[in-house]
Amino acid sequence: MSAFFIAIAAIGCAAWAYLLLGRGRFWRAADRDDHARRIDDIAEWPRVTAIVPARDEADVIGATLASLLQQDYAGPFSVIVVDDHSDDATADIARAAGARVMVFPAPPLEGGWTGKLAAIAHGIRHTEASDARPHYLLLTDADIGHAPDTLRMLVARAQRDRLVLHSLMAKLDASSASERLMIPAFVYFFAMLYPFAWVNRRDRATAAAAGGCMLVDRDALARAGGIAAIRGELIDDCALARVLKPHGAIRLTLTERARSTRVYRTFGEIRRMVARTAFTQLRFSWWRLAATLIAMAIVFAAPPLIALFGQDPLARTLGAIGWACMALSFVPMLRFYNVPALQALALPAIAAAYLALTLDSAIKHVRGRGGEWKGRVAPRAALSQPGRP
Repeated sequence: MSAFFIAIAAIGCAAWAYLLLGRGRFWRAADRDDHARRIDDIAEWPRVTAIVPARDEADVIGATLASLLQQDYAGPFSVIVVDDHSDDATADIARAAGARVMVFPAPPLEGGWTGKLAAIAHGIRHTEASDARPHYLLLTDADIGHAPDTLRMLVARAQRDRLVLHSLMAKLDASSASERLMIPAFVYFFAMLYPFAWVNRRDRATAAAAGGCMLVDRDALARAGGIAAIRGELIDDCALARVLKPHGAIRLTLTERARSTRVYRTFGEIRRMVARTAFTQLRFSWWRLAATLIAMAIVFAAPPLIALFGQDPLARTLGAIGWACMALSFVPMLRFYNVPALQALALPAIAAAYLALTLDSAIKHVRGRGGEWKGRVAPRAALSQPGRP
């Protein structure tokens, strides 16, 4: 039995050696735009239109639109809000934001489309019908607040590096106890799955984006088939990055410039957010779910358990090394979210909680509630034909 635990602990250590040294150094949280040099040497700033899909966002959309209207962008800039069949005052608040904001109701949802993507596509159609079509589209959620220089920075970097997609991972709220426990790990696991350094390299196939703030080259999007190419995707931001990367460079970074104004006050609210797409990420595969369960057990659960309760000294030492590597890798993300570094020791428990949420997501899928969000369930056609992660 001692040999078994030694082997498990050794596998865990080897896994952490790979994660720390061979996976784009995702854990450093170093791909950030916060200290990016302001670029003002663009001869002519291109036209940009922001498209904001909104469904029952009355509590946050006012602040989002105010932040968009306060952009110090030097070129032509307009805002389109597509009201996705809201039951609250979302559309009225958007109309009251000012003349620069155009508000359009979303058409009836067609089969095979998710509501958000249908709303975005509707907004893009309005830009295509305009005499002054934008060069870039700023696709942003209704719960994102933007610093005044966000758009200028996005466009300048996209122009300089010829990006077809420039995305910022908006900083999520981490004020409640549940958020402080779960949100840093949410971004940490995302970066582990999609190392930002790999996303930002043309010679890597890894593609990802953060849907809260994405600057998209309109012509590149058209060449990629438009929003219709991803119409049924639940993880729409990464799907968009995947279809755009063959057409040019993409970039994804952490940021302080864009911040989510949505607050998850309870663990239940975070559970609903994660469960919506967790099983989607596994391509709705029970084999992938089983493999994930085994891998998470070896990489996250086994090291601390063996370190604390193992009988063999070598196994305990290896377990402690694996736990230490795990904790140290989590510290940079905790610092980014201003959470005490001591919480890094709890990463095994947090990982177990996320695994439970993934199981919950699978169960919702079986019950026909997969992808549920704000009273709308994702179309079964979308759930049965997931894209690649």
